[in-house]
Amino acid sequence: MAEKLEFREPSGDEAAGYRVYKRAKSPYERFMEEEGIPIFRGIGVRDTRDMQLGPWKRMGGRGSFLFLDGLEATKGMYVVEVPSRGELNPEKHMYDEFFLVIEGRGTAEVWRTGQNKPHVFEWQAGSLFYMPINCWHRLVNASSSPAILLAANNAPPVFNMYQSYRYVFECDYDFVERFDGTDDFFKPKTDLEAEAVRGRAAIRSNVFTDIVNCELPLDNQRAPGYRRIQPYFSGFLPNATSGGFVAQYPSGRYSKAHYHESGAVLVCLRGAGYTFNWPKDVGMQPWASGNAHLVNQTEYVPGGLVAAAPGGGNWFHQHFSSGSEPLRIINYWGGPAGRWGGTSDEGKDEIKSGNIFGIAEGGRSILYKDEDPFVRQYYAERLRQVGVEMQMPDSLYE
Repeated sequence: MAEKLEFREPSGDEAAGYRVYKRAKSPYERFMEEEGIPIFRGIGVRDTRDMQLGPWKRMGGRGSFLFLDGLEATKGMYVVEVPSRGELNPEKHMYDEFFLVIEGRGTAEVWRTGQNKPHVFEWQAGSLFYMPINCWHRLVNASSSPAILLAANNAPPVFNMYQSYRYVFECDYDFVERFDGTDDFFKPKTDLEAEAVRGRAAIRSNVFTDIVNCELPLDNQRAPGYRRIQPYFSGFLPNATSGGFVAQYPSGRYSKAHYHESGAVLVCLRGAGYTFNWPKDVGMQPWASGNAHLVNQTEYVPGGLVAAAPGGGNWFHQHFSSGSEPLRIINYWGGPAGRWGGTSDEGKDEIKSGNIFGIAEGGRSILYKDEDPFVRQYYAERLRQVGVEMQMPDSLYE
């Protein structure tokens, strides 16, 4: 029980309480601190391989939390290292979790309480897979070097709502509607379909063997030549929740700046790039208006990441392929967070595609012709430094 403090009623017109007080830490923050591993706070990292890791007693490996700006209450993330020729401790929890393999290869074991034989599937660098809510699972490293995986989950809202360690890790409820134990649940699938709400390319699978090298359908929404696929994971309503996406920008091209709520975390899979992000109320041309100091720039290589819309959301952000090969990224989903759709879309029956329509047209993108001239100039200079030719035709800016 917390220490009981004496309350003193103010005299006269004086206000009660402290004039300045410390922010109370959320239950999820306290959980992270109790786990005893490093906690990274910020917008992004160039390469998760370079992060400081600490011994993680509960997991049986080494790890570090990522407490990214703007995602504090919606998405939990961490880097975990599986020992060479070793395994992590079995665990289950009342939140969804997704893993992206940064380095290494091995197997995953998944089973429901009371199940004698676990489901087993293989993973390698570039694999993406889903661990069903409240099912036992364990990661086993098959290589002679440590394996590194990046996890994303919806643990923060679960911890913050129920505020019970026992509920999160020791509840016996069987989510049979989310994982029915069928033999092909973890069988990779490749059938292409249209995503139900937005009509973009999607695949229904709980294991994606290699999202670094797989073929991606042409999309063109974020930039000319932009390619994209959206994973559908079993146990979720496909027409109501987002499974993130895997996307690719051609070398020498970049996205239109756009804005939305916090939640998206872009992880670099291949190539190299950087992201600009700045508060929406600064305007569409921060450099020209003398607000360049309010623009954040995050560089990344494969294994690096950035929170696209920090600061509570609705920040403009813009992504650039800065190397000689295409920039491939994943918008890393962590599972449902209780928020249904975007707040700016509530009450609307029809929503304009925020990627296609410009700000003046009711969309959420800064069209190339309206962007700050510095963006194009700086990008051309970055490409020149690495000997890459600009692939943005002048017609885009007319």
